[in-house]
Amino acid sequence: MSILSKILRVVTWWNGGTLTTVLYTRRNGVKVGEDEQGNVYYQSHDAKKRWVMFNGEVEASRVSPDWHGWLHHTFDDRPGDKELSHKAWEKPHQENVTGSALAYAPSGSLRAAAPADRSDYEAWSPE
Repeated sequence: MSILSKILRVVTWWNGGTLTTVLYTRRNGVKVGEDEQGNVYYQSHDAKKRWVMFNGEVEASRVSPDWHGWLHHTFDDRPGDKELSHKAWEKPHQENVTGSALAYAPSGSLRAAAPADRSDYEAWSPE
């Protein structure tokens, strides 16, 4: 990790945890697990509080549904301890891509790769 990235992690909240969160985690946190994106999950010694330290950008949609359920005390078993049942119609988790180049653009959008050719519209021009 370069010096610049270490400084950014300390002074910005969107590049991981803030300084106070990192210090709190080191003092009170018990590492519970890690997901495929490198996010690390913690709980307090008395198991009442649960939180995540993101690996990179802090974006809630990067937490998988399995870990989300654990974080919000929906179930007590950590992902990996007990296999969660999934419905046939469930799709794999993907992060929120709103505002990025991967976001959905309808056919008439200017952001679409090839904007639709419109014959039902004529631009107004003053006489």
